[in-house]
Parts: sequence; C-alpha cells; structure tokens
Amino acid sequence: MSNQTIIVLDFGGQYKELIARRVRECKVYSQILPSSAPIGKIREAKPIGLILTGGPNSVYEAGSPKCDPAILELGIPVLGICYGMQAMCHALGGKIEPCEVSEYGRTQAMVDPSCPIFDGLQTDQAVLMSHTDGVTEIPAGFVHAARTANCANAALYDPERKLYAVQFHPEVESTPNGTKMIRSFLYRVCGAAGDYDMSDYEARQIASIREQVGGDKVLLGLSGGVDSSVCAALLAKAIPGQLYCIFVDHGLMRKNEGNEVEAAFRHRALNFIRVNAEDRFLDALKGVTEPEKKRKIIGKLFVEVFREEAAKLGDAKYLAQGTIYPDVIESGAWNSAVIKSHHNVGGLPEELGFKGLVEPLRGLFKDEVRALGRQLKLPKPLVMRQPFPGPGLAVRVLGEVTREKLAILRESDAIFREELRRTRCRANQYFAVLTDMRSVGVVGDFRTYDYTVALRAVVTGDFMTAEFAEIPYRVLGRVSSRIVNEVDGVGRVVYDITGKPPATIEWE
Repeated sequence: MSNQTIIVLDFGGQYKELIARRVRECKVYSQILPSSAPIGKIREAKPIGLILTGGPNSVYEAGSPKCDPAILELGIPVLGICYGMQAMCHALGGKIEPCEVSEYGRTQAMVDPSCPIFDGLQTDQAVLMSHTDGVTEIPAGFVHAARTANCANAALYDPERKLYAVQFHPEVESTPNGTKMIRSFLYRVCGAAGDYDMSDYEARQIASIREQVGGDKVLLGLSGGVDSSVCAALLAKAIPGQLYCIFVDHGLMRKNEGNEVEAAFRHRALNFIRVNAEDRFLDALKGVTEPEKKRKIIGKLFVEVFREEAAKLGDAKYLAQGTIYPDVIESGAWNSAVIKSHHNVGGLPEELGFKGLVEPLRGLFKDEVRALGRQLKLPKPLVMRQPFPGPGLAVRVLGEVTREKLAILRESDAIFREELRRTRCRANQYFAVLTDMRSVGVVGDFRTYDYTVALRAVVTGDFMTAEFAEIPYRVLGRVSSRIVNEVDGVGRVVYDITGKPPATIEWE
C-alpha cells in the first residue's frame, strides 16, 4: 500500500464508514480498524493521522470501548469525534459527565477560525449533535475551539500534540461544512498529499484479485444491480475468461427485470448462466411473514441453487460477491448493532466448498461503486440503477409472499417509477411497498376490500441517512390514481414521510 493512510478507529458508531468515505472523498486513503486494535497493527499501517469515531456508550462506564492510550503518544495527529472526543479526553485526564441538556439534531455552534480545522470558516456553523455526555473538565494542554448554547466544550485541541476533538459529527450531511473541517484536518494538520483516487482503488483491487485467484475460476452471483454488475466488470478486467456469472432468477425481481438483466449481459465477455428458480423460492416462502426469516430462507435457498450450478461447472474455486460497506455496517460489523442482516455478509459458507471469497467492493459506498462503474465504462443505465435488496420484492411485500401480491407490487412499483422518471422529481431512491393491510373502498356501487400500497422516495447522498423526497401533490395524485385504476387488488395508496433515522430506507 503506497498511499498515505488515515486509520479510522471504530468505537461502535453507526457513521464509521461514512467517516472513512469522507476521507477518501478528500483523496486520502482510509482504513477502518476496531478501537481495540493493538498499537503494533496501527504502526504497521504507517498512518499520517487517526480518527476516533463516535459510539453509543458512555466512556466512564465499565466495559465501554477503549483504545490503547499510547496511540495518543505516537506523534501523529488525532481527531476524536463525539464518543471519540470523550475517549481521548478521558484517557488524558479530562472529566466526562452526563449533560444537563442533551443535544440531538442540527445545532448552531460558535467555532474559533484560528483553530486549524476551522480555518476559512465563519464563526457561526450548523453542526449535527447527538450526545448525552460531554467533557466537563478539559485535559492539560487543550484549548477551547467551539461551543453551543448547551455545550461549552463542543470542540477542543492541543496544538502541541496535534490532538483535535469535536463533540459534533462533521461527517454527516447535516453538518454543511463538515467535509471542509475533515479536509482541513487532513491537509493542514496531517500534511496529506492527496494521492488516492478511484483509479488507485481499481489498480489495487485488480492486483489483489490476481494474487488471490491466480488461474482459478471464479463464480459470481450476478443480480444485475449496481454492486454485482460493477463487481463483475472489475473481475472480468482482472481475470478475463475465468469469471462465471450465475444469475439466479428467484422470481422476486421488478417488472421485466429478469429479461433486462439477461439482455444486458448476454453478449458481454462473461460466462452468463441464468437459472429460473421462481417456483422453488415461492414454495419455500409459503406462509412466512417475519422479515428476518424471509431473508434467511432466501439466502439459504440462493446458496443451494448456486451450489447446484457451481457443481455443474466442476472446478470453480472462488466465490465472488458484490458486498459493499452499508451491507457490512447494517449486519453488525464489530461493535455495531444489527439493523438488518444481509445474506452476502458473514463470511464464506462452508457447505459451498469454495477455496475462498472475493469481495473487491467491500470498502466502498454506493456512490463510490457507481464512480468505479463509470471508470470501468459500464452503461450509464446500469451504473445508475437504484439500490435493490438481495431478497428482492420479498422484503417489499409485507407479510406472506404470494404470486398475486408480487404481481400487484410489480405493477404498482412500475407505475410509480415511470411517473417519477417522467416528471424528473428529485429523489435518489424510490419504490412501492405492498402492505399487508386491506381497507374498505367503493368502486361503482360495489364495496371493495383491497390492499394498501405505500410509496417510498428518499433524498440521500450516502444512504446512511436520508430525508423523504418532497414530491409535488399533483404527481402523487397522478400516481395514486393510476395505481388504483390500473392495478387490480389495490384500493388505497399512501406516501411514507419518515426519514432515516429513525426508519431504514427499506420497510423490512
């Protein structure tokens, strides 16, 4: 690894990958390690700086995540964020106590522009606060750099040791100048050269894939989504002729999507294999209503179907997956809480009999995956395809999954997506959900008792946080009218106006 490196030490915060992504956006390579990482491992990476993440615990409680205090004596700059600030100050003799007034959400802070990380910024800054504890006594050598109405120590720094700490989250979009703050830490404090970009990532991964795989065959489950498609393109470039792409059509895709996937890859330099397994998946899901159980059933059956196809090829040694960072964080990596499990996270299933697992996108966010796809010259419609869950429409059909429900959802979803594309409403992801709720309606002189369809559209840059899209009423009205008139079985349409958090983007 020849690039300059920033180590992000994870204390269990939900935004650790987002911090790493912000660093990479600033053209500096980042690597995430758990907070318990031994100092020897940190030294091996030869980082130009460290960032300590937030976390859900109180630093003064027994068993709360800690790091080796010696990292603060390495002579390299350190930035502590939220819990990371408290962990730094606690280790250096400061005092951390519960706040008299907790702060959540966007807050106005007064920052000191003479502090290097606030260089060039106005004194008044909007920042995202999310804390119930705060630093009440600062360690020796530190000076104040920011405050809010309820937090006297919103930012601190020790200019001699180049230790910086902020109580707020500069990595999120709700802190408008947060990336500038991180950039100032990287360039003004750490002396970054800015020697990392996606071409570096591509080159490193190609070298890594070739070293890992050698001359062996590799199998990839190709769904046609952005992640698996970019993974396929990268693998094909790294090991041309050795890649076999198996498209397991589980019957849970959007309208016409299975045929579109086959058409997109049939004539490419890939060994494309389509398996029509709709009946098997629907039989396995019969009577199942709990979302995590659906995911596990689909994941297990996917492995079975994939294993059967792999056996036909005989000598494939490696399994490739388009796993990306959000999959890992939501599945509970390291100290993080499990939000929802992803069937492509958790290591290599022993029963598959493969020699190893190839995951070249595991360190990337969705927008970075798209950037890599453009770099690999994939078609724009494929690169910009919206995120789609691995279990497909099974987690957008609430309750039991049936052919009837899937047909209703496909048509409703197609209408919604068609109207939003046509009107060019601003939304990064949008789809329909078939709820398990029926409601009374009237068609002509007859009473109906049909399903309720929920529409979901969000605006987001990182998919870690999101706001609902403010779609004009006239557009929502047209979508609703079309769905209830054109789709048999739908009697009511509602629009989801919940952000992430507290909700996830998907309903299940």
